[in-house]
Amino acid sequence: MHLLILGGTTEARQLAESLAAEPLPGLRVTTSLAGRVAAPRTPPGGVRIGGFGGAEGLADWLRAHAVDALVDATHPFAGRISENAALAAAAAHVPLLALRRPGWTPVAGDDWHPAASLAAAADLLPALGRRVFLTTGRTGLAAFAGLDALWFLVRSVDCPEPPHPPRMDVLLDRGPFTLAGERELLQRHRIDVVVTKDSGGAATAPKLTAAREAGLPVVVVRRPRGPAGVPAVTDVLQARRWVREASARRHDGRPPAEG
Repeated sequence: MHLLILGGTTEARQLAESLAAEPLPGLRVTTSLAGRVAAPRTPPGGVRIGGFGGAEGLADWLRAHAVDALVDATHPFAGRISENAALAAAAAHVPLLALRRPGWTPVAGDDWHPAASLAAAADLLPALGRRVFLTTGRTGLAAFAGLDALWFLVRSVDCPEPPHPPRMDVLLDRGPFTLAGERELLQRHRIDVVVTKDSGGAATAPKLTAAREAGLPVVVVRRPRGPAGVPAVTDVLQARRWVREASARRHDGRPPAEG
């Protein structure tokens, strides 16, 4: 059986590592990375880098490489890729599973301000602070480009490209981050408001704790809904179980389950 993992996340890498450490009989794993990061962390097994050319291109790739099962373990905010995966899987008659880490949940003491989009987050900022810690990645900075009265500390893996805020410092770094490090960062840069996407996971969560301790407001961009009808799990063990069941069904001569 040939499994394609749409990756780029910690969960995608962990799934590939789990299947390499305890391989299933006859299973071949390929992980696809979008190529948006200059030096990605590559998982074990086969790796391809680059886009497919939309849903039709992905469907053609699934057929050409005899893919038997597809796991979409992309970033929770990679909405277009997930939509393309759903369309391609349906067109190629390949069972699809979404692996999505749970979102964050506010706790006592948090001062969260939900936003439906990056543009909505930008609209909230002038009333919340003047020195912004922006942790939404290097894309989408155009939404904040008009806020010339605010200063931004932008943290991303690779250097962002314009358009971006005119008053901005860039911190190139990659998680996981520590609570002590996030505390020091907020204090050193005199941050008074944090902006983040609801990506979930532990690697970047310490900033939320540090902001809560400092009494800072946090603008949280809500994640988009995934494609309708696609079964989803929230951890690697569940995804591995789905792959194992799909493999067993294929060995029995039956099509893999849809969810």
